[in-house]
Amino acid sequence: MSEATPAPPEHTPSVSPADPHAHHHGYRNDVNALKNRLKRIEGQVRGVERMVDEDAYCIDVITQISAIKAGLDRVAMLLLEDHLDHCVADAATQGDSEYTAIKIQEVTDVVKRLLK
Repeated sequence: MSEATPAPPEHTPSVSPADPHAHHHGYRNDVNALKNRLKRIEGQVRGVERMVDEDAYCIDVITQISAIKAGLDRVAMLLLEDHLDHCVADAATQGDSEYTAIKIQEVTDVVKRLLK
């Protein structure tokens, strides 16, 4: 029996512009590049599905799955780098140690999930 995927953590609700912690996500400037990567990964997944339908050689299917995982890892790393460069750095420069600690804990938790 497969183990259920845990639900993603709750995100802090949107904050008003008057909130000192309000900001846009830094990846907003890279949305097109991220979407292009995700579309490429989506195409690879469809390709694996076709390979399975066509009874492709097991090693070839596994090789493509490995490429998909590497692509997803790269997207995750780009988003993590962005979070560090923007969200965590912004929190640290605001001088709010509690808010900074929350952002650092978010990074710690997400890295643990990525390494599972």
